[in-house]
Amino acid sequence: MRRLAIVFIAVGFVLGFVDVAHASSGSEPPQEPAVLMSTNPTAQSLAPVDVFQVSGLIDNIVVDAIERAITDAESNGAQALVLQINSKASLVGRDKMRDLYLRIENASVPIAIWVGPSGSKATGLGVQLLSAADVTGMAPGTKIGKSGTALVDGVEFGEATEILRTQTLGFQDARRAGALKLEISDEGAPTIRNMVYALDGLQIDGVVLDTAIETLNDDGTVSNDITTVRFHKLGLWAQLLHTSASPPVAYLFLLIGLALLIFEFFTAGIGVAGVVGAVLLLLSFYGLGELPEQNWALALIFFSMFAFAIDVQVGVPRLWTGVGIATFSLASWFLFPVIDQHSLRVSWLSLLVGIGGIALTFISGMPSMTRTRFATPTIGRERLIGEIGKAISDISPDGAVQIGAARWKARTNRATPVKAGEMARVVAIDGIVLQVEPEAGGARDYRQRGPKKDEVLEEK
Repeated sequence: MRRLAIVFIAVGFVLGFVDVAHASSGSEPPQEPAVLMSTNPTAQSLAPVDVFQVSGLIDNIVVDAIERAITDAESNGAQALVLQINSKASLVGRDKMRDLYLRIENASVPIAIWVGPSGSKATGLGVQLLSAADVTGMAPGTKIGKSGTALVDGVEFGEATEILRTQTLGFQDARRAGALKLEISDEGAPTIRNMVYALDGLQIDGVVLDTAIETLNDDGTVSNDITTVRFHKLGLWAQLLHTSASPPVAYLFLLIGLALLIFEFFTAGIGVAGVVGAVLLLLSFYGLGELPEQNWALALIFFSMFAFAIDVQVGVPRLWTGVGIATFSLASWFLFPVIDQHSLRVSWLSLLVGIGGIALTFISGMPSMTRTRFATPTIGRERLIGEIGKAISDISPDGAVQIGAARWKARTNRATPVKAGEMARVVAIDGIVLQVEPEAGGARDYRQRGPKKDEVLEEK
């Protein structure tokens, strides 16, 4: 009962902490930006350009951070803000994405969006933000598209508007279709430095951007320098929560946290496993709160853990272990659905790690741990049949019994419970669990290999 209370306390702590995390995730103080500064004193005199990096699924933390980055750029002297995007889908509702779109469109500072570096993509509702930006650019090898229904009237990508609703386009195709605003070059912008350099001389809302300078060297060559670039990204805590809202991370944190709490339940005292399990469960609950998981699949995962625990307590993998593996595998595949034309299902690698790890843990690891914990004599246990021990807790139907100096897990028929302190007779052995019955009134036939010494003395 004490360990059961510990588990409930840990879960209660998790749920309470998640509420705090949801309430405070948008109020984290900004992190001190990293700075890319030119060695040219003249370029350093130019107004800086802020860069905010958007990576992964667009959740509430990312939306709030983008809005803060815009507000900061409007007040800290930046001449422009560049949003560096690599995101395949949005987890927030259409209303919040619409508000973000309008915030970008109506910002008082010029905003550019760069999809990069190479290999990045901007798909789902997030790609529509490019339509709201003043300047857009892509690195070679990137893709945009699958934007879905327009958030507001006026979401346009030139000739590619309809194509991008259901398909993706690479840089060259997007450039030829006029999907990029104020096209910067035929080669695109391979790096953020190229993107900042390409902003130089552009006139946006009557303001001419001055982000680069050409310098004539003593040897007659010309060098190009850009203004100071200040990189902003999520703080450590916000980044941890944002990472937890990734399907594979939330999935792995959930199963590891549950497995560690089950392990802690069947061990003595409170250890590192319980603390780590509670923390991982906390992070997984936050991630699941952000992600659109299938509730029935989540319920199956909890059911599978209950099934595993049934066999863990006897130290032998049996029917319930098989049921647990089957339901856990099914739930793992269907846990996350498809949104914005993108499947959020966990990758095959994560599935193999998760299902394989759980199977190994509950087929071999946990039963071995349970048998080791109750490692009273296991060779020749049959000799215990017919022995009498003292119940050290109520056995109704499960409990514990002491025989000699050894303590055993015990089980009895519900119709014949044994109270703590009463004597019980061993009638059978199931794994590491002794099947017992009350000493008085129980059948003794085949279990007695001969008369007990006390009975012989009484007959004499």
